[in-house]
Order: sequence, then structure tokens, then C-alpha cells
Amino acid sequence: MSNLVPKIMIPFNNGRGMHDSEENRDRLSDLPDCLLLHILSYLNSIHAVQTCILSTRWRHLWKHIPTVKLKHSTVKCFDKFLSKMLTLRDNSTALRALDLDRRGLIEARLLEKILNYVYSHNAHIQQLEISVVAQSYPILNCISSCKALTSLKLSLYNIGSKSTYAETLFPKSLNLPLLTTLYLENFTFCGGENGCAEPFSIFTKLNSLVIRHSKVKKAQILSISNETLVDLAMHYNSFNFVEIELSTPSLCTFTFPDNLDQKICGSGLSCVKHVSIYAPQRSFSMKYPSVLLGWLRELANVESLKVTSITLQILFLVPDLLDVKLHSLCNLKSLDVELIPLRSELLILLMKDNMLKKFITKSHKEVVKLREAFKLGMELPPIPDGIVDFLLQNSPSAQVNITTKYEDRFNLKQVEESVRGERNTSYLKQFCDCLINFCFE
Repeated sequence: MSNLVPKIMIPFNNGRGMHDSEENRDRLSDLPDCLLLHILSYLNSIHAVQTCILSTRWRHLWKHIPTVKLKHSTVKCFDKFLSKMLTLRDNSTALRALDLDRRGLIEARLLEKILNYVYSHNAHIQQLEISVVAQSYPILNCISSCKALTSLKLSLYNIGSKSTYAETLFPKSLNLPLLTTLYLENFTFCGGENGCAEPFSIFTKLNSLVIRHSKVKKAQILSISNETLVDLAMHYNSFNFVEIELSTPSLCTFTFPDNLDQKICGSGLSCVKHVSIYAPQRSFSMKYPSVLLGWLRELANVESLKVTSITLQILFLVPDLLDVKLHSLCNLKSLDVELIPLRSELLILLMKDNMLKKFITKSHKEVVKLREAFKLGMELPPIPDGIVDFLLQNSPSAQVNITTKYEDRFNLKQVEESVRGERNTSYLKQFCDCLINFCFE
């Protein structure tokens, strides 16, 4: 094994003028095996194996690590390394977790070697993460034998017989009785005779579910029916189904789909306490503003709401939005807004047109000033005037938190001040007046 890994040096001198005996003492190696193995279990397996050269104390320690982590390695001779590692690993040590992330195509024989090893330890493995480009069927067959699984994460790009991407069908009979956490990416859920796909009711202990880049086949409804599900997140899924039906009486946290094409119905939203809505700007339909408003009306008991500035800008396109009376969001305790640059040309045009229409009702002079400001390069306010008050109309004491990862694009202090005092002086009016006065002085 030593000829496959580079030599590494770990200095133990802490530089505090200690005596030689204390200075050269290997304190890390003095720790008990159980603690060292716990520490090593967090490392990529390639790095964990490298510790075998530190001293005789470490030579065989890696063989007893209960986890195998193979994270997007670019190490040369990886196939040879993997074969030796699996061969030399102590088979009497139960394999509790395996994480395979190749970030690209994996050779069939290499994948088969890994899956065979998983299968030989299937009685004890509890956590399994696989992210590869490969044929998915042997992976799913292997997983179905791991009855002790509590956490499963699968991101599979299925290569078909002609080296093209194919569907990865999620099996209807994946019986994992102890599963509590499930993450699925690039899967297709098949419907039944009733035109509804219902893939998750079989998991009787499921607590957390994430669905990404997935779609529905032979159905128009994706039914998420589960008695124990607490946390649900949906990201970048297909447009090919029209409805998400929630039958989730324990649901507490819900991250809404990134696209706004699906209707969300069922009893699941009534008990949700924490909601995140991240509306996209990459595609836009004129129905999206009303879809967002419809979602908000269903959130009867939500206590925390997380949105992006894009979400608020789309919502603001609802005609006469600020005159709408909400009967929801009555228990809201916090509103978190993440500022994101608006890059969609269509959304920018719609927002400007919407603002001009609102100013027409005030005065012709205000419309002229606004048009001049747009010509001079004024950017749209990241949080439309009045929309925070609209969301807090039934919970005026809720805390408002504004954050951004784009500090160079936003004056966070100015935005916060405009939100706090928007009843008196709007961000738009401040900006517009300053710009016009500067240009015409």
C-alpha cells in the first residue's frame, strides 16, 4: 500500500520552548483507538490510508475505520488503490457508511467492485451516498438489500445502452424499513392506474426528503404521502406534471419548488411552520405572480418565512397587490429576505412597467421623474416598496432580516433603512430624487 500514497510529515513541535521529551511527544498517537478511528472516519479514504506511514502505531489503524469515503478523486491508479484498500481493510469491522462521489463517469467494473463490497456488508451499513454517472440498475439492486439503511443519498446520471443519458426509474418496491433521510437527484417517478405517482408512502420512518432534477412519468400528480415526514425540499424539478399533492400531517419545514408551474394542494401545508420560497428568474410566465400569492394564502400557521428578493419582485407584479387582504401569515415571527441581483431582462421590463403604472395614479410629474431616472440608469429597488408591510399585515411585530452574498451589488444599510421606514419615505423615492437632483444641478 505504501507505494501508492505520497509520504507526509506531521510536525508535533508546538514552538513554546518545551523540553525535548515533551516537545517530541506524539500526543495524537496517545489517544485511544476508538477516538482516532472516529476522527479518521471523517477523512476521504485516500487521506485516511496515508496515515499508515506515520508510525507503527498508525500502520494498520485505517483498516478498522467503519466508513469508506471516495470523494471525486483525481489520484492516479485509483482503480488499483481501491482494489487494495478493499482487500486489505479488516472485514471483521462492520461497514457503517459509504460515500462515493466520482463527479463523472465511473468504469463499470470499478462500480461493480464497490457495490459487491457494499453487498457483502449490507447487514450493517446505515448511511449510503452515491453520486456517479453509470448504469443505475445494479446500484438500485444493491441498495434494496441494505435493510439497515437510515440515510440514503443518490445522484445518478443513467447511461443507456447507446452511451446516452436514460431515465432512472425510482422503484415502487424499495423496502428500507429504517430509512429516515432520503435525497434523490435525477429520478423519474412512475404513476399508477389512477394517474398519480406516489413513491414515498412505503417509508414508514421517513423524516427528511429532498427531490432534485426529477420528473413524473405517466401521471399528472406527484403525491407525497407520508405520516412521519417533517422536512421536505424540492429543487429544479421537471415541468411535466401539474400538481403536487401533500398528505403529510407531520410536515414542519417545506422548501417550495424552484419552478412555479405546479399547483400545491392537500392537507400538508396547514401544519407547516417554516417555509422557504426561492422563485427563479431564468424562466418566467405571467401566471407566476398569482401562483406565489396562492401559495402564501395557504400558509396558515407558518412562523418563519425565507424568500429571495427575486421572489418578492415577482410577487409584486400581482395587480393591486398592496390592496389584497391576506388571511394567512398570522403567526409569522420572522421574515428573512436574501438579496439577489435581478438579471432577467423580461422581469426588469415588467417591473419597470408595473412601477410606471403605479406612479400614473399619483401624478404626471412623478411618472416623468421615474422615466428620466430609468434612462439615467437607475436600478430597480431590490425589495419593492410596501411589500414587506403587505407580508406582515397580520404579524406586524415579526422580525425582518435582510442578507446578501453580493455585498458589492447592494447597499445593505440603505435597503434595511428603506424597509424600516417605507411608510414614510420609500427607497424608490429617495433614489429617484437624489439621482434627478444630481443630474440636473
